[in-house]
Amino acid sequence: MKSIDEARLESDLGYRYEYLCEFLDFTAADVARIHGAAPYLGPMIPEMVEKTYKKLLSYDATARHFLPRQAGFNGTTPANLAELSLDNPQIQFRREHLLRYLMQLLGRAYDGKMALYLDMVGKMHTPAAGNKEIDVPLVQMNALMGVLSDCLTEVILDLPLEAANRNQTVRSFNKLLWIQNDLVNRHYARQA
Repeated sequence: MKSIDEARLESDLGYRYEYLCEFLDFTAADVARIHGAAPYLGPMIPEMVEKTYKKLLSYDATARHFLPRQAGFNGTTPANLAELSLDNPQIQFRREHLLRYLMQLLGRAYDGKMALYLDMVGKMHTPAAGNKEIDVPLVQMNALMGVLSDCLTEVILDLPLEAANRNQTVRSFNKLLWIQNDLVNRHYARQA
């Protein structure tokens, strides 16, 4: 039985990331499958982003989080939920962020810098990142992660890959999204 320093899991991001990778068996083979899917998934990312944002904008509980000014956005912010649409400039800005995030998953090395990036993705949805108006409840973050997982699974299952490789690719992304979900949830545990 391997001994884990549980206190260190809470204080050392690298240790936590390595533990999650090991525990979930997220290995170099998983990373290779994710990178190998990039030529197929890359062109489909805009469609996945659009589908995700249609879902996010179809519920007031998720859409309301796009009303406050997003960091780095300099345009006019929507005044109310009725002004939100896929074509709204701030929504376009946010869609670009999700597009870049998904591209990062497909193309980056999975190392300490990736752990920092995945952790920052979790933190940026809380006031801990600096903008007190950005405080997405955990239930909405979990809903978003579920939508992304389902969307990726649906797309991967239709890829022209050999069946075993396709199944393994789904599993690789599933492991990755559970790691991401933990690195989202940890910032909410700190708020409690």
